[in-house]
Amino acid sequence: MSVAIEVDNELQAKLNKLNHELRSLGRLLVAYSGGVDSAFLAWAAHQVIPGEMLAVISDSPSLARAQLRDAIAFCEEYGIPCQRISTGEMQRPEYVRNDGMRCFHCKEELFTALDCFRKEHHFDSIVYGVNTDDQGDYRPGQRAALGHGVKAPLLEAGLSKQDIRNLAHAAGLRVWNKPASACLASRVEYGREVSLEILRQIETAEDALRDLGFQQFRVRHHGKIARIEIAREELPRAMSLEMAEELVRIFKSIGFTYVTLDLEGFRSGSMNAILPVDSLVDAARKQ
Repeated sequence: MSVAIEVDNELQAKLNKLNHELRSLGRLLVAYSGGVDSAFLAWAAHQVIPGEMLAVISDSPSLARAQLRDAIAFCEEYGIPCQRISTGEMQRPEYVRNDGMRCFHCKEELFTALDCFRKEHHFDSIVYGVNTDDQGDYRPGQRAALGHGVKAPLLEAGLSKQDIRNLAHAAGLRVWNKPASACLASRVEYGREVSLEILRQIETAEDALRDLGFQQFRVRHHGKIARIEIAREELPRAMSLEMAEELVRIFKSIGFTYVTLDLEGFRSGSMNAILPVDSLVDAARKQ
């Protein structure tokens, strides 16, 4: 089978390549998080090789409960087989210490667990949702994927983040415009140890922002300081005196001493901006 969607010729060519890639991988596991990339990949694999794929989601402390519930609901809506597994990144000291290679150690734990699952249940391949846009940022987790032979069919098909959103929209998938998401640990400043308490604090704060009606945001954890990033188009509402007072009230009740609003607004990977290039290179060489 193939994914059949009405799109322009250029995007159709990429979709055809994706169909070919998926058919070539045998029985496969999709490393699934519920974000638009992995959701579209899981859906596409289910269309192309029904009965020969399984979406696997890591139920770890760094995955917000709201994200977990939504990810499972998406699979249920489209009949995509999905299974939860547990990963033990919090038991890895090199992950907890939270240096510039934290993402590598997280993905190393994930792909090790998925590879064991693959062998036990007789699957042929593991795939994940990296795309062409992911090549332009510091993402050490991709190195872990390479080390475990994890395939990247979206990348192989030449699909960008916008391409994937366009395909998901054409297919009628509700996640097509879902805000970008990342693990809760990505909100913790480098050098501050990741703990269950900090992860829950971040999750509670972001749930509060969602309840206030904000769509795209991050709560960056700097110890006693919460640095709130909100999409620029939503900043005017966040900067009203009434909202500022409400944010202070909520965030102090969560345990932050100081509550700040980042005037640059939301941007993915903002924590990476504080890492010197030399430290990134040195960290990579140690692996």
